[in-house]
Amino acid sequence: MESINGRSNSGRPSGEGPSRSTGGSTGGSLSSRAFSRRWVLGAGATTLLTTGLTACGSDSDSGGGGGTLTAFVYGDDAVKVQQAAVDRFNKSTGAKKAKGKVKLERIPGAEYPAKLRTAMGSPSAPDIFFNWGGGSIKDYQEAKQVVDLTDTIENDPALKSGFLPAVLAAGGLGGRHYGIPMRGMQPVILFYNKALFAEHKLQPPTTWAQLQDINGKLKKAGITPFALGGADTWTELMWLEYLVDRIGGPEVFAKIQEGDASGWGDPAVLKAAETVKELIDDGAFGSKFSSVAYTNGGAPAVFAKGKAAMHLMGSWEYSTQLGKFPSFARNNLGWCAFPTVEGGTGDIRNVVGNPTNYWSVNTRAGNKDAAIAFLKDCASETYAKALIANGDIPTTANAAKFLDASPNPEFAKFQYEMVEKAPAFTLSWDQAVGSKTATPMLTEINKLFVGKSSPSEFVSALKELK
Repeated sequence: MESINGRSNSGRPSGEGPSRSTGGSTGGSLSSRAFSRRWVLGAGATTLLTTGLTACGSDSDSGGGGGTLTAFVYGDDAVKVQQAAVDRFNKSTGAKKAKGKVKLERIPGAEYPAKLRTAMGSPSAPDIFFNWGGGSIKDYQEAKQVVDLTDTIENDPALKSGFLPAVLAAGGLGGRHYGIPMRGMQPVILFYNKALFAEHKLQPPTTWAQLQDINGKLKKAGITPFALGGADTWTELMWLEYLVDRIGGPEVFAKIQEGDASGWGDPAVLKAAETVKELIDDGAFGSKFSSVAYTNGGAPAVFAKGKAAMHLMGSWEYSTQLGKFPSFARNNLGWCAFPTVEGGTGDIRNVVGNPTNYWSVNTRAGNKDAAIAFLKDCASETYAKALIANGDIPTTANAAKFLDASPNPEFAKFQYEMVEKAPAFTLSWDQAVGSKTATPMLTEINKLFVGKSSPSEFVSALKELK
């Protein structure tokens, strides 16, 4: 739980945060964070994809053998890692054996969801495509447009043992695998101001009782316990994700993710909502959090300037701070796991957030053998090293031995071990459920935080979601 020298792991395409890299780069578009983090909210609401399309983006018919496969990718600055993988594959024996090559098509970030959706409903659909897993591919999976990779992974040692199990599982649906991890991890972490904690003789909390004690001491000193960019509802979502996990375990949301709306009626959801209300009423987020945004740098500034002592945020928080408040990022930014809740069944090792991004294969892909051969490169040491050089923390099982080369080895190792040891990694709720559920769900979360609904009303509204 020490200071970090890190990077921006955006909510980027992969998840929530500023631009890219969890380890050392300084910049990144803050606006891209919110968009990329929550793109599914509008991505599938108006389109139910159809099957039986005439062709894919490849040069050959469905099956195996010959042709060039088109791979759609989110076109941010991290795409250089994927381009290098494509170049490497096209020269490899794997490509020759499968008689196929891959052509990368970079889609500008702001255009990616809409262009993918349109392409998947046309004869020029990509053979391979970048996605966020979970709810982001649910429409495609239901329309039988995405290959079930479960048996392929199970029968291929390089794929079966190549990735952290929690990450591989988090990108699937119904216990089946539809994607291969291809970017860095983005767990949600409890960050804290080391200088403030030292000044007030505080230690990072491991239990909820300790957290409440810390809150009381900070408020007595005139310091808001937590920064919160409540103008961006996804920042509020993180609190409920962790509280539901710690109170009821990952099974509670897993039921909801599988489409059972009765899961919202689990006692853990009500208890989590009541706990949030207690935090708000107790002033844990201050009195103006609903007018503070993350996307314009407001919440990070509140945190860095010592007006708030802690911040629950994705792992990209470091790079946000590094770009805006580099001295604070390098010297006083600390991190720890979200605490346990007394009486709860959730493991403190459980993680929520965005595990990574995934490559999926279209069922109409012209050369599935070549597609699978290309995906296997994501489990290679060469690929892991390229991610690390870009400031990412790979989700491959072999990555630990390379983390000393990260721009921020200490933080890199913390993140990797956090995810490696996680019994469960719950995908961010608004990406795990379909877009028709995500939008009203976020609306209800915001109503809870701003006091427009009670915890019981919040639960009742969620139970009506389909």
